Amino acid sequence: MPTRILPAVGDADAVRSLTTLLSQLPDAEPVVPVTDSTQLIDTLARLASESIDELPEVVVVHERIGPVPALELIREVALRFPAVGVILVTSDVSPGLFQAAMDYGARGLISLPLGYEELATRVHAVAQWSVGVRRHLGAVTDVFTGVGGTVVTVSGAKGGVGATTTAIQLALAAQASGRTTALLDMDLQTGDVASYLDVQFRRSVADLATITDISPRVLADAVFPHDTGLALLLAPGEGERGEEVTERAARQIVSALRSRYEVVLVDCGAQLSGAGAAVVEMADTALLVTTPDVVAVRGAKRAVRMWDRLQVRKAEETTVVVNRHSRATEIQPALIQKITGTAVAATVIPANFKELQGAVDAGRVHELDAKGTVKQALWTLAGELGLVKGSEANSHRNGGRERGALTFRRRRELGR
Repeated sequence: MPTRILPAVGDADAVRSLTTLLSQLPDAEPVVPVTDSTQLIDTLARLASESIDELPEVVVVHERIGPVPALELIREVALRFPAVGVILVTSDVSPGLFQAAMDYGARGLISLPLGYEELATRVHAVAQWSVGVRRHLGAVTDVFTGVGGTVVTVSGAKGGVGATTTAIQLALAAQASGRTTALLDMDLQTGDVASYLDVQFRRSVADLATITDISPRVLADAVFPHDTGLALLLAPGEGERGEEVTERAARQIVSALRSRYEVVLVDCGAQLSGAGAAVVEMADTALLVTTPDVVAVRGAKRAVRMWDRLQVRKAEETTVVVNRHSRATEIQPALIQKITGTAVAATVIPANFKELQGAVDAGRVHELDAKGTVKQALWTLAGELGLVKGSEANSHRNGGRERGALTFRRRRELGR
């Protein structure tokens, strides 16, 4: 059986050199190269969704791949497609880089300039490893689904529009349907998930910020198991610690959660930090919650334009959720869609704060009356988004992206 090899190279000259050598290898079947990290992840996800057998045995990542750095990309591939062997091609063959590449999940390293013998030996070894892993775990098909968990971010057009309540109820709906679900509070300075769920906690997302390799044990130590079954990863109790969570840390944390939970809900709050931008960029679905009033809708339009300027997310890839809706309001969902240029969720959340007030004041939002119109609407929204097991809406996911090599400072410069 030929070995399928997928080159991931951003430089045109390097593409020609690598594909020429790969085509000369015995029993090798090079596939069409991908030129950036986004294309690589999307290609592997598409192949995995068709069949695990469609995945290549070997992925060769060139050091000049972008926009996500090569080592970060290797970690993402190793987490989401664990039966695919990754080889790093680099001009730096120092022991330090070799150790880092292994730590990030690479199965081999090849030095530049490329040589036929070294390439053939390394590709053969990694291909054998990949085939052996698939054969050994062939009965455990879930391990190789590749796509990973669904990540949904919930942001607010401004403070107080109901983003946290929305995130919590969507997570509860997913968990109740039988999906393993994590709720991450990325409103790093003013996160209220713990208050809404009456949680006293010691560990927070800030405790994972400096860890370079988030193992299952490390993640389990930071996650708070809630009575509802939700896995909570909470914002730090001291708001100033939020600065410890960098873009890179945020990507790593979300990737770790994605690899271990079927659904990951992220409350991003109303203020966009560098870490929050990275998470919104990675998400399969990005929700923006607004209320049907002039100030909130202007805030939603401002947020959408900022996301687009900073290359975080395009307007058409964002879904607006209208909260506190009533037929009497002058601003209706169709007008909000026209103003923001986004998609608008078909499910609107009715204006009935009396249903929420008691649960919010008691810090028991998870105990909302199941017959209440607000909870029913939010759980219907979960079905629309495909978060509820068996929902056909799951087939309409937007597809996560891993473009986040731009720093938040650089994004600001681009937006000027």
